[in-house]
Amino acid sequence: MTKTPEASVKTLDVRSEICPYPMMRTVSALKKLQGDERALEVVTDHPPALQTIPTQAARLGCRTEVEEKGASEWLIVLTRIEGEDGA
Repeated sequence: MTKTPEASVKTLDVRSEICPYPMMRTVSALKKLQGDERALEVVTDHPPALQTIPTQAARLGCRTEVEEKGASEWLIVLTRIEGEDGA
């Protein structure tokens, strides 16, 4: 996978938050991505968010990659699918 260096990536830290807040904050941040902001990185320690965030992101036209960062901590990378401008 090749990352586009000129594309801006935002980071959202939702550690210590429980459902539905990680998903709600993620959806809000995705809707606010502008211009060259093509991706959002979400850091979470709440396992249910690994289901709720990707589901909502797909509805907004985003691809999801999940990476385990440590014991009970994940990085969810949400990338707009080319041609999609979100909701």
